[in-house]
Amino acid sequence: MADLKRMSLILLTSCAAVALAGCDGSSSVASPGEGTVVIPGTPTPTPTPQPTPTPTPGTPAADCPTGTSNVGVIGNYRSCRLPSQITSALSLPKVAGVAYEMNGRVDVGVDIGGAGNAPGGVSATLTIAPGAIVYAKADGDNDFLVVNRGSRLVAEGTETQPIIFTAQQNLTGEVTDETQGLWGGIILAGRAPISNCNATVSPGTAQCENVVEGTSTALYGGATATDNSGTIRYVQIRYSGTIISPNNELQGLTLGGTGSGTAIDHVQVHNSSDDGIEIFGGRTNLRYLVMTGADDDGLDTDVGWQGFVQFLLAIQKPNNTQSDTYATEIDSNGNEDVLPRQRYNLANFTFVHTSSGVNAAIRIRGGADARFVNGIVVSPVACLNIVAGADASGKTTIRPANPALEDQGPPMFDSVLFGCANPYAETTVNNITVTSAEQRAVFTAGTNNLENGSGLLSNTYFPAGAALSATPFDASTLNPTGTSFLVKTSYVGAVNGANDTWYRGWTCSSNRAAFATSASCTALPN
Repeated sequence: MADLKRMSLILLTSCAAVALAGCDGSSSVASPGEGTVVIPGTPTPTPTPQPTPTPTPGTPAADCPTGTSNVGVIGNYRSCRLPSQITSALSLPKVAGVAYEMNGRVDVGVDIGGAGNAPGGVSATLTIAPGAIVYAKADGDNDFLVVNRGSRLVAEGTETQPIIFTAQQNLTGEVTDETQGLWGGIILAGRAPISNCNATVSPGTAQCENVVEGTSTALYGGATATDNSGTIRYVQIRYSGTIISPNNELQGLTLGGTGSGTAIDHVQVHNSSDDGIEIFGGRTNLRYLVMTGADDDGLDTDVGWQGFVQFLLAIQKPNNTQSDTYATEIDSNGNEDVLPRQRYNLANFTFVHTSSGVNAAIRIRGGADARFVNGIVVSPVACLNIVAGADASGKTTIRPANPALEDQGPPMFDSVLFGCANPYAETTVNNITVTSAEQRAVFTAGTNNLENGSGLLSNTYFPAGAALSATPFDASTLNPTGTSFLVKTSYVGAVNGANDTWYRGWTCSSNRAAFATSASCTALPN
């Protein structure tokens, strides 16, 4: 996401692809999402993981399931087209030799509004069975899936049968490890609080909403913190992310104002030409995420998101073409004290940052609060860049806690290991610079942090060296009273070495990273 993006009402043609604008935000604690927590085991030496062989091609099915249209054969699959507007329950079963086609924009439901009473609103649910394949046509810049406010996507795969969202070129054998940006991606639009309103109303209220860029009509935002936009679990999103215009991009997965009732776990976004996942406000928690080959940020958060992420493995594209490529970027919406204030909570993460075109792997700006625990960060540039904007006090990010503004004070780090060219990078904005010394004071205020590590990873993403003996922080102590989303681990980083299992099987392998028991990203099951 480009520097200092702002969310605003942008009316584009309906054939444009979809993204949410980047901004600058704040946050607070959300109730946990759904999903079974798996605590990885103790590492033991094993051979380097390798992809499994490409499966033998199958035979196209004779016809299509109910609710879809038979539009012929693509590769080894019967192509079954989804309706452009889904206004009642639709289920997509796993059928051998069937792949489901998105031809242009596909809407699930009709927006019910932030208060749930918009005229003409219709709630609908799209359910996708384990092992199903959904793809965008070859001209897929205009192909994307929008789940409107009040509707749900229930895409629950399994470890052995993940659901795959991809492009037609994947079905016809025309993709490589370098392919990206072939279609628009997935958007969930919810009714949880956001901080960037497209009208003069109070942020975080049912009337505070904004338009998803590129859609001209898809709105997100509201006042229902527990809103449920569905479940995405054991899902791959391949070759997505298109750029409509500067600062107007599509991600692999976009969450706009989704609530804590939305469950996101075991999701891989592979070779997005923009961000892997971008979150705009809301209260959704996420875990078990694999971002491979993103050409922009791995995880980008904005405009008042308040939630938790645990177990995040982000391995960038080796040679980025974007100009704003961070492992994670944390923003606000330009009004540094607007509420809800973004509060970013990240536990057990590994960032393999490859871009030398930006100044750091982690960027925190715009007054966003942030808490990092149990992390490993490697980069050819700096690890951390904190940017402060101007307010009445002169700075927004480096200032004492202020309960009236939901400000928890400076960013916090515990059991985070840096292995970068430099620990810190300085950026001057409006004549304000958070110096390296100030950033160092923030980082070293935490416990068991390492500023200048080396050899922290082996086999691309396994902990090594000092990371194997690092003292982990008990992430479960960060849970709000009565919740249990974050779990205690015995290690730092996203995975606990070669003996770990949470990322295996349901992911796909490429030259970005090879995962044991995972098939190639260029291959598809039948």
